[in-house]
Amino acid sequence: MKAVLIENKTLVLSEVEKPQPREGELLIKIYAAALNRADLLQRDGKYPSPVGWPQWPGLEIAGVVESIGPDTDCKFKVGDKVCALLGGGGYAEYICVPHGMVMPMPENLTFEQAATLPEAYATSYLNLYIEGHLKPGQTAFIPAGASGIASVAIPMAKALGSRVITSVLSDEIAEKIKHLGADIIINSVTQDVSEVLKKEAENGRPVSVALDCLCGETLGKSLPYMAEGGYWVIISTLAGAETTVQLRPLLQKGVHLVGSMLRKRSVEEKTEILSKLVEVVWPKIESGEMVPSIYEVLPLEKADEAVRILEASNHIGKVVLSVCK
Repeated sequence: MKAVLIENKTLVLSEVEKPQPREGELLIKIYAAALNRADLLQRDGKYPSPVGWPQWPGLEIAGVVESIGPDTDCKFKVGDKVCALLGGGGYAEYICVPHGMVMPMPENLTFEQAATLPEAYATSYLNLYIEGHLKPGQTAFIPAGASGIASVAIPMAKALGSRVITSVLSDEIAEKIKHLGADIIINSVTQDVSEVLKKEAENGRPVSVALDCLCGETLGKSLPYMAEGGYWVIISTLAGAETTVQLRPLLQKGVHLVGSMLRKRSVEEKTEILSKLVEVVWPKIESGEMVPSIYEVLPLEKADEAVRILEASNHIGKVVLSVCK
């Protein structure tokens, strides 16, 4: 089968051996694979696949169950349309996946749309609702509004009843992400994010949960304006790995500063997260309240071009590879 291997920090379409499912696994014929920023790190040798997963990139896919491993008791059957969360290996024609990390495709979606769900939606749900304990009526701060995560997390929080504040780097980008439904869009070049959050807190609308992929100095400046018992959840440090934190407000308000990474969690933990996604979020997708946002679809052989779109950071929504037809 074909898979996209990493050679000298370049993605190259190559021939590899087709996998065979073991007990507890499904063999999935991949129709589409979505890209994530972790793929850039993996390309650069900084984020290898966990043990047991293929060493090429790809964290989320959609396709069809081709075969089921021996003595595997699961709800799926051959021919089912599914999407799956992976530890790696999605840039390929086939993948073997533990059946607990496989979900039915929501009705009325294309394979390309369904491929954007597992990683981004699991990350958003995990960090807003499991780590962050977000509740209807509360305010969530989701910076980097044009990112792939924000394109999922903002509509998810809105569909489940919360207010959302986000930030972007220009008024032009703010206009482009209006469809996501954020209540406040901050231009972080012309506005001080922490001052906006301070004003919101003074008006009785403090941030209860932050889903932060940026961090940097904004984190430390903003923490004093969190709600009592709020959760600031760190999932990446794209704007800087250091900040200055005033500890007194954390102590007085009981604010939680949480580091969270989906990829390092066990199959059992991921299975539980995905089951909640199917239960809580899939109905919102099937009803049209949440719509996957796709920026561009490229063929598998253009994987290197696709990751360079991510690298340029000019896209809004997910970049997807089309694999089998």
